[in-house]
Amino acid sequence: MDNIIEIKNLKKYYRYGIRGIGIRALDGISFSVGDGEVFGMIGPNGAGKSTTIKILLGLIKQNSGECLIFGKPLSNETKRNIGYLPENPYFYRYLTGHELVAFYARLCGMTYKQANISADKALDIVGLSDARKRPISLYSKGMVQRVGLAQAIVHSPKLVILDEPASGLDPIGAENMAKIITHLKDTGKTILLCSHMMSEVEKLCSRTAILCNGKIASIGEIDKLLQIDGTTRIDLESADDATLQKITEYAESLGVKTLKKTSAKISLDEFFRRTVGGNK
Repeated sequence: MDNIIEIKNLKKYYRYGIRGIGIRALDGISFSVGDGEVFGMIGPNGAGKSTTIKILLGLIKQNSGECLIFGKPLSNETKRNIGYLPENPYFYRYLTGHELVAFYARLCGMTYKQANISADKALDIVGLSDARKRPISLYSKGMVQRVGLAQAIVHSPKLVILDEPASGLDPIGAENMAKIITHLKDTGKTILLCSHMMSEVEKLCSRTAILCNGKIASIGEIDKLLQIDGTTRIDLESADDATLQKITEYAESLGVKTLKKTSAKISLDEFFRRTVGGNK
């Protein structure tokens, strides 16, 4: 699989004050994102996630290290194939959803006709066709996030960079955003997802990098990172206490140690969606 993003030993320092005291934002991070992959980048505040994104987009310069997109240094050509949704997007609130997305399409070099067609397609993908003529000022938080995603994909980029796409959304809004991201992956987009929502990253991403203090604390396939070595989980249906006791005794007779017995549970997010969805 070809790499869409390659970051090698990236370092970035900020200086402040009269004496120019340095703050280490990135301390030699390296990772790659494959073609068609949804890659997660997570970490606490100040870990270096936003700095990495800004370097990728050419908004700031690194002090050292290499950053390649589509196998090349960032250029106007590569920028045309990148879509970006910032963490807290702010749009012209007096514009309608269609006018806003079409405006960004024109900024990407499309003709008036092409921009209108592409804007309608993007709004349809994010589920805002019915609200296309409504002013942004009347959009909910979730709708603003979705129209922000529409402007990021209106020019059909190969790489989409999402910085906290589910920020401020309720579980249902976050679920809708996850479905859209999955659709983008299914259409061949490569996605770099930066998020504080662990459940979102676990659900959507195949691999993740955990940043801490400007370094990569861990990186790899999520299933392998979360696996507890030497343990196996078995979910049983319709097993009463007596049956569970027999199973436990038999397992122990084979030398298998029972560490914990609990009822299988769904996540709180899933419980919320089921409860609210059933009362609409």
